[in-house]
Formats: sequence, C-alpha cells, structure tokens
Amino acid sequence: MTFARLKSGLALGIALLSITMAGCSSYEPAPRAFSEATIQPYRLDSGDRLRISVFEQAGLTGSYTVDQAGYVAFPLIGSVPSRGHTLSEMETMIAQKLRAGYLRDPDVTIEVDRYRSVFIMGEVGQSGQYSYVPGMTVQNAIAVAGGFSPRANQRTVDVTRKINGRIITGRVSISDPIMAGDTVYVRERLF
Repeated sequence: MTFARLKSGLALGIALLSITMAGCSSYEPAPRAFSEATIQPYRLDSGDRLRISVFEQAGLTGSYTVDQAGYVAFPLIGSVPSRGHTLSEMETMIAQKLRAGYLRDPDVTIEVDRYRSVFIMGEVGQSGQYSYVPGMTVQNAIAVAGGFSPRANQRTVDVTRKINGRIITGRVSISDPIMAGDTVYVRERLF
C-alpha cells in the first residue's frame, strides 16, 4: 500500500467521521439568553388569558385573552397591543387610554389568569399541548406528559423558545426551568 493511498484513505475517513459527528450535534447547548429569559419579567404573547381589574368599574373588570395578533380587546378603548409587554406596562397603557376621556383616575391591575401552553414532543408517554405552571422545569413538564418512554434520552432535551421576537432552539438539562410557550422535544437515546 502506497503512502498516497494511505493518506487519501485517512483523509476520507476523517471526512466521514466529521460528517457523522456534525449530524449528531445539530443543536448546540442553550445560548445564554435561555437562562436570562427565565429571570426577566414575564412578557405576554398570544394565548395568555388576563384578569384585568379596574377599581370600582365592574363593567370593565373581567378576563381577556391575548389574541393571535397580540392584542387584547378592551371595552371603551378597543384593541390594546399586548405581545411583548409586561403586566405593569399593560396596566399603564390601559390606565392612560381610560384617562383620555373615560375615567378621571383609573386604578388598573392585571394578573395572568392562564398562561399560554407548553408543547411536549418526542420520547414521552403522551406528546401534546399542556398547561404551563409558573416554576415548571423540563422534568415537571415531562412528568405531566406521562414521563419518559423506554427509548428516551433522560439527560438533556431540546427546547425551542421565543426570545425577543426570535425563535431559538437549544439543548438543556432536565432540571432547567421552562417558560410559557416553550416546545420541549425529548430525543431518542442512541444506546
């Protein structure tokens, strides 16, 4: 066997190994923004249901849902942009709009009545859409979905999350927190 053949065979082997390894690592560990997003104030998005109270205004107090376009339809003032805003920002916006011609000094408070769902897929007992509970971890979400299947990789999962308007996927530990609207994908283990 000549040196040239050995060299080309080795180069071919390295190329095949690198292609194989690239296929196994299509997702990188979660970016820093993943953990930072979990400690930021909650940002509203489509599917969140809010309990909005206006002090001494029973006709305005009630439950309102953020629609697919990212707005809440509120009596008297119409559609209020909600997607990406915090609860305190929403309270201020609604109070300002009510103050502009409807109420003298409105006292508005908002709390989340129901968070948008999380989606759990892959090697779990029952894939699907599930209710989010504040403080939920990946492991809690998997338990709600019927636990791991016998073929599941039980160490890390892929989480897809919307952060600052961008959809990002990263690999996280099962002890990591999740957020409302996340999609959790449990991969199959290799062995």
